[in-house]
Amino acid sequence: MSDGRNRKDIQIGSEVEVVQKHHQRTGELTEGIVAKILTKSSFHPHGIKVQLQSGVVGRVKNVLDQDA
Repeated sequence: MSDGRNRKDIQIGSEVEVVQKHHQRTGELTEGIVAKILTKSSFHPHGIKVQLQSGVVGRVKNVLDQDA
């Protein structure tokens, strides 16, 4: 499992845990499958921003599967 700060670690279809903007203070994580990668840069200190298949947008905290 890797953190979500490097864009190369995240692919469309990867299972990830993200923190949504309104949950940043509590750190509540939402699990889902990546539908879109929204961050253009190769690295972001707070996590790469993605949209999940469910429509949720957040920053990746954990990449759960490496084989996607």
